[in-house]
Amino acid sequence: MASTKAMQFGPLSIPLSQVFMLTKNAYGLVNLKPIRPGHVLVVARRQVARFNELTPEEVADLFTHGQQVSKAIEKLFNADGLTLCIQDGAVAGQTVNHVHLHVIPRIQGDYANNDEIYSVLEGTGTVPQRTHIDNEQRKPRSPQDMAAEAAILRREIGGWDDAVARFM
Repeated sequence: MASTKAMQFGPLSIPLSQVFMLTKNAYGLVNLKPIRPGHVLVVARRQVARFNELTPEEVADLFTHGQQVSKAIEKLFNADGLTLCIQDGAVAGQTVNHVHLHVIPRIQGDYANNDEIYSVLEGTGTVPQRTHIDNEQRKPRSPQDMAAEAAILRREIGGWDDAVARFM
């Protein structure tokens, strides 16, 4: 099988430099336009749009590694808690038709109304000024910044499966 230097995320090609975890059924990637520092995604390897299309093994892998990633994100970003969510279908705010789990570090008072974070995820809400992240405001980060964050997460999480990577 030919080697690749990228992962598919819906129609997007994600360079491996921006991937921090790789397993048989899931991978982790840093976010191009995070709503909070440390906002990352855990993505199903098989490209399906809806959560109910995943096999039980894929669901288990997605959530097992989502938990592992959440522990590292909470520690690295000094979070008081996390928002973990899957937007399942366009009506739920899904913008990339590929199952993925958002892992978003939260700090006390980051949003006046805690549920405002969901409208920001959908692109209809306003990111609070104190988060220092834009919404329209949310400008894309540079590939270099994303690669640097992925390298830190790779070291912290250690979830890179070389055996899987060899057969990509």
